[in-house]
Amino acid sequence: MHLLRRLHEFAGHELSLAQDQMLLLGRKPAKEKVAAFLLNLQARYARIATRSVTVPLPMSRQDIADYLGLTFETVSRVLTKLAREKVILIVPDGVRLLDAGRLDQLAAA
Repeated sequence: MHLLRRLHEFAGHELSLAQDQMLLLGRKPAKEKVAAFLLNLQARYARIATRSVTVPLPMSRQDIADYLGLTFETVSRVLTKLAREKVILIVPDGVRLLDAGRLDQLAAA
């Protein structure tokens, strides 16, 4: 019975992630897509390790663009803009979330 409950929880969580991805790929502008992506990635890492303001990016910008339905140039432009606005800091192999509240506002828009 315990295994069945865990499988049900897992399936529900995966369904929720798929729904979030469909919404993300919907009609959101690029900046909001990238903000939501960074916050979702931070939450995923928090499930397997301690929550950190530094989010590793094991994907290339092209992979991120493909995942979000954007172009490489758009992802690069948005990350640079967020860095200029002091919302994130681009670090080797990832980004540091300097203003998670602002990212949350963008992702919710």
